[in-house]
Amino acid sequence: MAAVERPFPPGDYDVVVVGSGPGGLQTSYCLRRLGVRHATLSRDERPGGMFQRFPIFQRLITWTKPDAPVARTSREYEWYDHNSLLAEEPELKALVPDLMDRAFDLPSRAEMEAGIAAFADRARLEVRYGCTWESTRHDGDRLVLATSDGEYRCRAAVFALGVTEPWRADVPGLEHAPHYVDTETPERYADRDVFVVGKRNSGFEVAQGILPWARSITLGSPRPVQTDALALSALRVRYLHPYDEYARGGPGTYVLDVTIERIERRGERFTVVAHGTTWDGTLELEVDDVIAATGFQTPLQDLPQLGVVTVADGRIPALTPFWESVAVPGVYFAGNASQGARGLGRRGAGASSTAVNGFRYNARVLARHLAQRLNGAAPAAEPVDDVVAFLLRELTSAPELWVQKGYLCRVVSAGADGFADEDVVPLTHFFDTAGPDAYAASIEVDEAGGIVPTVYARRGGEIAEHRLEPHPLHEYEGDAYREHVAAVVS
Repeated sequence: MAAVERPFPPGDYDVVVVGSGPGGLQTSYCLRRLGVRHATLSRDERPGGMFQRFPIFQRLITWTKPDAPVARTSREYEWYDHNSLLAEEPELKALVPDLMDRAFDLPSRAEMEAGIAAFADRARLEVRYGCTWESTRHDGDRLVLATSDGEYRCRAAVFALGVTEPWRADVPGLEHAPHYVDTETPERYADRDVFVVGKRNSGFEVAQGILPWARSITLGSPRPVQTDALALSALRVRYLHPYDEYARGGPGTYVLDVTIERIERRGERFTVVAHGTTWDGTLELEVDDVIAATGFQTPLQDLPQLGVVTVADGRIPALTPFWESVAVPGVYFAGNASQGARGLGRRGAGASSTAVNGFRYNARVLARHLAQRLNGAAPAAEPVDDVVAFLLRELTSAPELWVQKGYLCRVVSAGADGFADEDVVPLTHFFDTAGPDAYAASIEVDEAGGIVPTVYARRGGEIAEHRLEPHPLHEYEGDAYREHVAAVVS
């Protein structure tokens, strides 16, 4: 029986995508639809990326509502399904809901991995599995990726590597503690005192998972948890039970705002020495286990030697609004590493580039940017007959804007023949780029975590901000809003 030929042999391509997780597959799908010649490589033997292993305790933090007020094949349904990849074909849309057992509105890790695999299979996405990216260099105007199968030359490379390499804070003694990735089964912590270093999602995930077993659990990091403004919080509601126990004064569960001076191993136990940040004092805690839930970094390999610079203590690449390295042209990132493009940061957090629900939109915008940059393949802008209605409809129901708050915007440009839809672009790009008079619709978050629908008007190179009044049902197509935006446009 003849062997099946593997796709994408070594050679020259316009773009090489590295990774077969949701970021890589979404980018590959969009590049294919735009006719960009590319190769997709993966060291794994199957699609799924990080969901083959994480989250440790099985459930995701992004929700999917199988039954919603809109059809699953509609664009608006993406707002209710934060886990499926994006597609134009109806048969490829909203694949995750059918795989969920509905025990929760959060899919299990296995359900999420199955959804990604189903998308790759039904979309007939070609990936060269078992091909490991090993090193990178420049060769004139091309990037050369050396892999276990040979060399790939390309005009641009998109690294969809995830943020999956364990990162540890610089705390003396923390090297003796296992990282989150090495957390054991919950019953392993039965009748033990556990200190978790970190109070973001991975820290509270661990605490939630072992709460029924451990004798006591203490979580510690310098910054307090912002439960008063969940839109700005790094902690999702799913993991709030340990915090609730602490807030109610339940003994045995503690959430501390502390800097950790050192961790000492003493026989079979640990001593954690910590100082208060929102209170005065020092604690010395004797515990059986310490778990470093201190986060992850992007596995950049030799890219820093090529010139790629990083942010966030070296954990993620520093990126332009279109997710290109700020220092190395032609090196792009997709997936949750795309959070290295910070956006305007005008008001609090809001964008979700760390999760599938956000970076799937980044990947689609990136693919369109690459198609235009490499092939000059800019799709024709569609005319907009009623610009006011168009902008208000986007503010009310555009999933890209609601998921990527203050990060992506929908742009309508003005010309001699009327208005034209310029599609979704990074809000930073709208601010930084000179161009014709135009309007941008954006959903933003204020300092208190409130949602702020906003229209920006660019006239003669100057940009004016127009904030709309919030609506309790987030419906912005009524007469009062129409009058407001009509005045902005006129």
